[in-house]
Amino acid sequence: MTHALEPLTADEITVATTAAKTKLTEAARFNIVTLDEPPKADFDRARQARMVIVPGPECSVIEATVRVDNGEITSWTEVEGVRAALGFEESFTAILALHEDERFKEALAKRGITDLSKVQVDPWPTGNFGITHEENRRVTRCISYYRENPTDNGYARPIEGLLAWVDLGRGEVLDVVDLGVVALPDDPGSYYPEHNEPHRTDLKTLDIVQPDGVSYAIEGNLLTWQKWSLRVSMDALEGLVLHQVAYEDRSILHRASISEMVVPYGDPGPMHGWKNAFDAGEWGLGRMANTLRLGCDCLGEILYLDWVYADEYGNPTKTENAICIHEEDYGILWKHVDLSGGRTEVRRSRRLVVSFISTVGNYEYGFYWYFYMDGTIQLEVKLTGIMSTKALGPDEASPFTPVIAPGLAAPVHQHLFNARLDFDIDGTGNEVYEVNVDALDAGDDNPCGNAFAPTATRLSTEAEAQRNADPARSRVWKIVNPSKLNAVGQPVAYKLLPGATPTLLGRPGSSIAHRAAFATKNLWVTPYAPDEKRAAGDYPNQHVGGDGLPAWTAANRSLIDTDVVVWHTFGVTHVPRPEDWPVMPVEYCGFSLIPVGFFDKNPALDVAPQAHCH
Repeated sequence: MTHALEPLTADEITVATTAAKTKLTEAARFNIVTLDEPPKADFDRARQARMVIVPGPECSVIEATVRVDNGEITSWTEVEGVRAALGFEESFTAILALHEDERFKEALAKRGITDLSKVQVDPWPTGNFGITHEENRRVTRCISYYRENPTDNGYARPIEGLLAWVDLGRGEVLDVVDLGVVALPDDPGSYYPEHNEPHRTDLKTLDIVQPDGVSYAIEGNLLTWQKWSLRVSMDALEGLVLHQVAYEDRSILHRASISEMVVPYGDPGPMHGWKNAFDAGEWGLGRMANTLRLGCDCLGEILYLDWVYADEYGNPTKTENAICIHEEDYGILWKHVDLSGGRTEVRRSRRLVVSFISTVGNYEYGFYWYFYMDGTIQLEVKLTGIMSTKALGPDEASPFTPVIAPGLAAPVHQHLFNARLDFDIDGTGNEVYEVNVDALDAGDDNPCGNAFAPTATRLSTEAEAQRNADPARSRVWKIVNPSKLNAVGQPVAYKLLPGATPTLLGRPGSSIAHRAAFATKNLWVTPYAPDEKRAAGDYPNQHVGGDGLPAWTAANRSLIDTDVVVWHTFGVTHVPRPEDWPVMPVEYCGFSLIPVGFFDKNPALDVAPQAHCH
């Protein structure tokens, strides 16, 4: 029997979209078709598909659900004044329309470019800055690059000063603005091996083999490894989603995903100041998932999972090898040398890796969930790819846009992710505490002046639970189940240990501060609500802002002994450097979830010693 949280099959997608097409015109496009995940209390409900449909060129969507066993349409709602994520077909149509526009061709000719086959056009989300011709339209703002050859690195030669607006729904060029000609940089910026010789020759073969086979197993989308169990799926916008994460059948997380991310740029000029891309909500991390390659993206004994989804016409299609699952050795798990007894005990750590990689325009994002033998969970995001670039005029310099190559710069920018973590620590009755470690006076009891200790404060309401990281105080947030105690009488818990935690640098009151309010705080906590999934709201594309977390938490609901959802903002503030060009070495960010009294002692004591430890 199909589990309630297994992804839609190709046949189920066909049933759902066929039913929806009976109420649509040929102009309609399917933006999202995914499993309509049942609320926690209703897992016996018939399986349904949830769809976001763009019915035509206007600013509206249809939200629909369809039973996939019989094609019954169970809900159908038209939502006015919102815009779904940018579509691939309409983005391609926008590029074609721009190539035919005389104003665009004239601006290119001023730069000595007459062969439009050498012009790369990148459609971008346009943001929301009160521009009149964007009102009541679905709009993309386009920037361009020059490729002398089809396989050139276009980002090496930005066509600076040229901006265009295109109505996505109608394929109509609304405006072309020429801010002035800047010469194309000369360096083609190739990262191909044939252009970067001689290659290193001193690396010997490194093979990762498991002659006895792997230690994990999968049935449907249920993955088990050691004492871990979890369900794995993909979402068009969020990308990789984990469900029902448990250790020894004890629940930890009901659902975990990247709910949203935003990439705000710091150059205030007219060519780049509007760049504030929501790579999840405006494009879709899942929709951009890579087909992973053995020996390149993943190394070792690998299990791949395909992702079946609907294209924009509602037809089932597939990204092969979208999810990579494997094991990694991770050094020492624990060790002690007993100097008196003359005995040494050491155990090797191994972790289970569940990952996928998404290419969103010029950038690549790798999302890696790690599960450790001691009950720790870690999310690591690996950022690579190519920076969004800017051509420089003679003697031009800007503190907002560091030079990375002759005639080429890249704006300072941020990558801010928001993880939605629906905790169920041994059940749904949970609470959240902020824990800080502070120096204490302690008076006469502190003669050495060395006293410091942790203090825990319960975050009782949504207003109290809007918090930022504080590394100087070793701040963590602890999710506890007050009704379940461990052997020493403490409530069982996991702590959220932050990693890199920049927050939004956009000025308060700015467009991006309204639209990406989630990124102004490292922590938000809400009571569980099945329809509250996206930190910036369901439709951030061209939205004025204020949706999602700021709207929900305005109710200031109680967080005492309830089913809590933790929202954690983390990421990178990227100051570009020459070493990031022409392709970035990986930069890392993320966080860990660590058991705190969830176990009565070290849960990895039963890991067997290595037979080949000499």
